[in-house]
Amino acid sequence: MKILLISANTLRIPYPVYPLGLDYVAGSLDSRYQTKIVDLNDFANLDDLGMLIREFSPDFAGVSIRNIDNTDVINSKGFLPEYQNLISQIRTNSAARIILGGSGFTIFPVEFMQALDADYGIAGEGERLSLLLDALEKKDDVKKIPGVLTKEKTDIFYEPWDGAIKRHFDPANPHTQFYLSYGGMLNLQTKRGCPFHCSYCTYPHIEGGRMRFFSPREIALRARELQDAGAKYIFITDSAFNASYDHSRQVAEAFIEARVSIPWGGFFVPTVPPADYFKKMADAGLTHVEFGTESLSDKVLTNLRKPFSCCDVFTAHKEARDAGLNIAHYFLLGGPGENKQTLQGTLIGLDSLEKAVFFFFCGVRIYPHTALYDVALREGQITAEQNLLPPVFYRSPHISVKEIMQIVENQANGRLNWLIGAGEAKATRVLPKLYRRGFTGPLWEYLIQ
Repeated sequence: MKILLISANTLRIPYPVYPLGLDYVAGSLDSRYQTKIVDLNDFANLDDLGMLIREFSPDFAGVSIRNIDNTDVINSKGFLPEYQNLISQIRTNSAARIILGGSGFTIFPVEFMQALDADYGIAGEGERLSLLLDALEKKDDVKKIPGVLTKEKTDIFYEPWDGAIKRHFDPANPHTQFYLSYGGMLNLQTKRGCPFHCSYCTYPHIEGGRMRFFSPREIALRARELQDAGAKYIFITDSAFNASYDHSRQVAEAFIEARVSIPWGGFFVPTVPPADYFKKMADAGLTHVEFGTESLSDKVLTNLRKPFSCCDVFTAHKEARDAGLNIAHYFLLGGPGENKQTLQGTLIGLDSLEKAVFFFFCGVRIYPHTALYDVALREGQITAEQNLLPPVFYRSPHISVKEIMQIVENQANGRLNWLIGAGEAKATRVLPKLYRRGFTGPLWEYLIQ
């Protein structure tokens, strides 16, 4: 039986993201299946993909949907039309049954099933593809498998995957070569599940709220595998690498023992770290820290249910700076309780975050299964029947998106390290040029002033 796994994400701003999830899906399938991973980034157009589909002639086509839209309230763009074109290309060139999955699909499984007219869907972790294929082969009832949808079954019950988790990484795969040649970045995961309860975030819904740790030694071996394949940089995809300071420290120690020598980075929560934490991370090769800061107003942070205060942000920033690390802060402006005073407080506070890049997103995307969804519902910004697949953003009743944008742009005053919206204008001009010149890594550090 032939299984074609397709990464449908072509978003490259601020940098392209290696489709790590499909490696895990492929790793869950045994030798009974002839599995092939393809990435849309590796094709000049869909006609070229259609040719590959005809040649491979898959029995099943698994489509991984990562991004729903560009999460930019000003220049909003949904990706559904692109996914519809992809599905049409698969239908035209094969008789394969189509299975949808991925983090974006998990947020809107019923909506995507209906919009794309797929045969099956897997909400949650993709390793359940092995169970679905096995059930179909044995003609068992697939509706009993947690997270599986059919055209008839639209009610879903979720369970974290409790089976084996195995990554199948093939350095010879054409899509691997694309990422090695365009930025040199490959990905790594050290755990699943997020213990935090941020009001807007979908991670706990996608992966569960309990952290499931991978063996630090195994993580380090996978890092060496990526390094030996030619990776110049590793990005750790955890919702927050330091959600467990103890486990992340063990991972860093394992990196040193395994002689991982290439730089790496990831998302961090700006809580107060243990003594010398960032110094130890830097000794293990950490070079880039991306903080999910969101605001420098304690009032807004409380409303967003963040597990830290403004003082914690300044402390975490200083510790990372003292360790010689490159730092970026991400801000979500316009959430519950945001007003001119809280916004000005955030912008004034940036003066204390020296030598960093700031990514500003104005308006917070509303997703189901989040506390923000409930807030928006109570405030009448959305209705229970509303389809949120087309981008819908929470808007503070105290300040408009237009006002936020104007205030931030005035304060930015043309500084390159202030990226407003999706950061597309400046990043499009600067970062791809550096990639073409052979630079590697996320590259936003070159915007630091």
